[in-house]
Amino acid sequence: MEESKKRPAAASFAAVILLLLVMIYAAVNTGSIHVTMGQLLDGLFRAYDPDVATVWDLRFPRIIIALLGGAALSVSGVLFQACMKNPIADPGIIGVSSGASFVAALIAGLFPSLYFLTPFLAFAGGVLACVLVYLLAFKNGLNPLRVILVGVAVNAVFSGLTQAFNSMTGGNLSGVASIANASISQKTWEDVYILTGYVVLGLVLAWMVFYKCDLLSLSDQTARGLGVNVTAARIAVSLIAVVLASISTAELGVVSFIGLIVPHIARILVGSGHKRLIPFSMLGGAFLMLLADTLGRTIAAPYEISASILLSIVGGPMLIILIRRSDKTYGV
Repeated sequence: MEESKKRPAAASFAAVILLLLVMIYAAVNTGSIHVTMGQLLDGLFRAYDPDVATVWDLRFPRIIIALLGGAALSVSGVLFQACMKNPIADPGIIGVSSGASFVAALIAGLFPSLYFLTPFLAFAGGVLACVLVYLLAFKNGLNPLRVILVGVAVNAVFSGLTQAFNSMTGGNLSGVASIANASISQKTWEDVYILTGYVVLGLVLAWMVFYKCDLLSLSDQTARGLGVNVTAARIAVSLIAVVLASISTAELGVVSFIGLIVPHIARILVGSGHKRLIPFSMLGGAFLMLLADTLGRTIAAPYEISASILLSIVGGPMLIILIRRSDKTYGV
């Protein structure tokens, strides 16, 4: 029986890896300059090629940030759903991303010299939003519906504060505007270096706590019966989820629903065990974010549609579907 379950999961992993590679190649060649795979390899490792140099400097940072950000947000959604026992929890919906975005916008607008500390300070904003959601939603335990309702309220407050600050600056500060509008159109290799370390560390930590996520998905009484300190486990997993969501938001801005859509699809394809769910969501989130960003560059060219807008268009109906199915048991 176990072998029969592993085969579809392996096929799903192979399919998403293939789709991701195809999507990367498509993103590299989306625009006025096109390069073949051979030309790209020659330009990177053998002889200078101006077209390859342009693609490397302008497109690759954006592609890598989309991949890292999508992976981080998707895995963050998986972790939050386990902690809150809620299949519709998402760092964008429950306010964590907007809390991080607000702090990141303040740093970009008021203290630009602290640019390299933005991810760390954005994490503080994400923690604040997460703590508010837990405190305000806790009443004789965590009710999944109450968590979402409180999260939507917290999200609205921080999103409003970010937009208000952007308006107060006249929308002229590019750093604030890119965060408020979730734009990754002018990212550089410097942004890639800042994001990579935090995201890789967060993803490794997320996979290391997969067994805690499995236990947190059970009822608190059952988990305690298995010897788990539920409160400590929930705090540890939540902090990892906040790190992933906050760091990504500091670079990408608020991108909602990716942490909702990908884990839901992943559970259908590879099951609810977090040992598979976390790495599959990482790959799926990277693919979906890059797909949305690439489509946003092409649909209305030469203008751009933010990836967050496209994901919201898809994510809104997905949220409605999940709410209508919310009477079913979590993780089934």
